[in-house]
Amino acid sequence: MAKSNWYKKLEKARNTIQCLACSNYCQIKNNQTGICGIRKNENGKLKLLTYGKPAAVNLDPIEKKPLFHFLPDSQIFSFGTAGCNFRCAFCQNWDISQLPKLNKEFVKMIEKTKETWPPEKIVEYCLENKIPSIGYTYNEPTIFIEYAYDTMILAKKAGLKNVFVSNGYQSKETINAIAPYLDAINIDLKSFSEKFYQKICGGRLEVVLENIKLFHQKNVWVELTTLIIPQENDSEEELNQIAQFIAQIDKNIPWHISRFFPAYQMNHYPTTPIKTLETAYQIGKKAGLNFVYVGNVLTDNLENTHCPKCQTLLIKREGYNIEIAESFKDGRCQKCQTPIVGIWK
Repeated sequence: MAKSNWYKKLEKARNTIQCLACSNYCQIKNNQTGICGIRKNENGKLKLLTYGKPAAVNLDPIEKKPLFHFLPDSQIFSFGTAGCNFRCAFCQNWDISQLPKLNKEFVKMIEKTKETWPPEKIVEYCLENKIPSIGYTYNEPTIFIEYAYDTMILAKKAGLKNVFVSNGYQSKETINAIAPYLDAINIDLKSFSEKFYQKICGGRLEVVLENIKLFHQKNVWVELTTLIIPQENDSEEELNQIAQFIAQIDKNIPWHISRFFPAYQMNHYPTTPIKTLETAYQIGKKAGLNFVYVGNVLTDNLENTHCPKCQTLLIKREGYNIEIAESFKDGRCQKCQTPIVGIWK
């Protein structure tokens, strides 16, 4: 376990603390955990139960996050722990994100588990294997912020880049702390409906929208992903609201439109029709977005990056097979010299 600075004591409630990691701002009684299930009050002090204890560790293609304008065709060291501050009914990684809720013995089990990947080991591994970036992913990294933060500081000093894959539900305290060390973030903009967020995810849309703006203002590279679920967030009206919101911030923010497959508590829902994905793509382009991508499905040309000015093909993608064209060099289209936004080296 790791002691935390991401909390404050509540004067009016003895031995009750308030967690400051995410926007749930849980008030946690003694010997209890917050909503995420991994942040515990021990005699008036907050401790992270999963520090150095990832539930998943992999080397992934950066495109899997997905990040398309960040070190294309590179590998990223990816890890995550158990728990989540959301309870999305469609979660693809529910077996680890919801583990503290599904296993009543989780706290006892994790407290007995030894650290396997402390921050120093992660950074050392990346340097030895020439892996340029570290991804805090699989579950919501905000809830293991002490573990992530310590790793990020060491990574930055070593010349490595840091990437969050997130639901965008950080507290302002967390955003201010990590922004100097965070190079890129992919945020799931799951819907443009407050009802969807509250009913299906257990969060609030307004918080996510404000945090997207804040990360962008702090010059963290932002890409957004929307998993399109039939009957829930697939109306043209809602997709247009999302596209317009992104365009108002910055038309160069990449928007990933992702195909839904039945999962977890929504395994009775149908898979997203290809036509719906194509419609969403056209809505994004009509809103003026320069970079719209369709994912979780093989499509013709809808994962490729083109120059927004002259439409020259710059990066061709087929799944995780990446081909960087000669027409793209040093972050510019070589045909018309238009700079393409992103982090390319």
